[in-house]
Amino acid sequence: METMTNTGDATATAHEAPTDETTAEETGRNANRSTTPESEGFKAFISSGWAERDERLPEARPQAAYAAARRAKVSAEFPGRRLVIPAGDMKQRANDTDYPFRAHSAFAHLTGWGSDSEPGAVLVLEPAGDAGHEATVYFRERAGRDSEEFYANPAIGEFWIGPRPSLAHVAADLQLATRGIADFDAVVDSTDTATLVVREADAAITERVDHARLRFAAEEALSTNASDAPFSLEVNSEHEPDAELARVLSELRLVKDEFEVAELRAAVDATERGFTEVFAELPRITSEVRGERVIEGVFATRARLDGNDVGYASIAAAGPHATILHWTRNDGPVVPGDLVLLDAGVEMDSYYTADITRTFPVNGTFSPVQRRVYEAVLEAADAAFRIVRPGAVFREIHAAAMEVIAKRTAEWGFLPVPAEESLQPENQFHRRYMVHGTSHHLGLDVHDCAQARRSMYMDGVLEPGMVFTIEPGLYFQADDLTVPEEFRGIGVRIEDDILVTADGAENLSAGIPRTADEVEAWVRGARR
Repeated sequence: METMTNTGDATATAHEAPTDETTAEETGRNANRSTTPESEGFKAFISSGWAERDERLPEARPQAAYAAARRAKVSAEFPGRRLVIPAGDMKQRANDTDYPFRAHSAFAHLTGWGSDSEPGAVLVLEPAGDAGHEATVYFRERAGRDSEEFYANPAIGEFWIGPRPSLAHVAADLQLATRGIADFDAVVDSTDTATLVVREADAAITERVDHARLRFAAEEALSTNASDAPFSLEVNSEHEPDAELARVLSELRLVKDEFEVAELRAAVDATERGFTEVFAELPRITSEVRGERVIEGVFATRARLDGNDVGYASIAAAGPHATILHWTRNDGPVVPGDLVLLDAGVEMDSYYTADITRTFPVNGTFSPVQRRVYEAVLEAADAAFRIVRPGAVFREIHAAAMEVIAKRTAEWGFLPVPAEESLQPENQFHRRYMVHGTSHHLGLDVHDCAQARRSMYMDGVLEPGMVFTIEPGLYFQADDLTVPEEFRGIGVRIEDDILVTADGAENLSAGIPRTADEVEAWVRGARR
């Protein structure tokens, strides 16, 4: 089944190149204001007089070998089954404007293609007998300058969006076989019930694969049905085989290879620079009505300079906004005397992202109550870090942090029972002040490996190469009558990115100031 794109070409199907008669300007969202010349003289003039392209092929990118090893592992899990892993396509923001494209993480992981990947691309692992699978990337090949697409299609034309790679260029870069996207139609047409697809990556491709599988199953049923009696075809609404593929691809990312760890280190380093630059802008930040937005903007600038973008919507929460766990509106003032909770991470061009939170006093000095809360959270983070080692169970990290959170909030008189009693599963009163978990895996996605089984995630055994966050917090809402007034409106979170090593663990973000004294000195020093 063909599905219309939401890019500038409203006539071409999702994976069909526009013809001279169906260019984007003629049939797209802005046909009513098109001024593109249509004369033959113009077409001849604009398609001539261009210098020769530099067609030298690139060396293979460093991650290509790692991606090949990952594909081999996936191949071993699904012998004889075709696997379809789409990159996804552009998503419309408003009329003819789209959100910045980001390929699906599974596609990026298995190809090594990151921020320079082509919208609409598809990786297909085709069964190849004893050889496992043959991998091919299908994508829309660049159009020649003698085509109308070159100048008249604002969605994909090089005149509008810049040069696009050739099949040969991508093949050399990724060390993968490549074919034009039109050839993907034959893959869909030959789809059988053994074909699996990453469902959420590209809705149009998933729909086409679903229809092809149903058609194949119906034809098989008809050919094997000896009687004239009608048959019924039950469709598994849970798409269990596809879910198995998603699970394997998620669990494959639980342990990072050398390339991935290096990218995460680079992301953490860039994030530290972004935080420091925020502190340097505090005089301006505190002078603006929407100072939180200045924080967001300063950090986003560093993310775009050092990487692809921010890895997720930054949380720049000042004052009582810091008690709202996912405060991303970032439209409040930043007032001296308050704390700012900054949760942000730079995403590299490879898509690997940091995820760091630091809470700091706007004026460079914690008040006594602020410091008390901060040091309790730091104590919880350090207790959790001490648990991390190969052989430990992931959920033990959270349990270690919760022991400290329960102990401190009980000491302060906030709980109706002692800490030991609050920690019992039937109580958990201390969780009022920290309802989120302490850790999540980190990598291509800020919440990586999300479709892994619980037995491999929360109840999983730690292995060298795993990377995850440790991020306890305490959040006292401004109207929370269970705490004294001086605590209300204070929110503190400290988040670090942790690598499991052969003999323990490494805090990748340990170089970013963490103690109350270090944070105060950091803020004061950056403001000078």
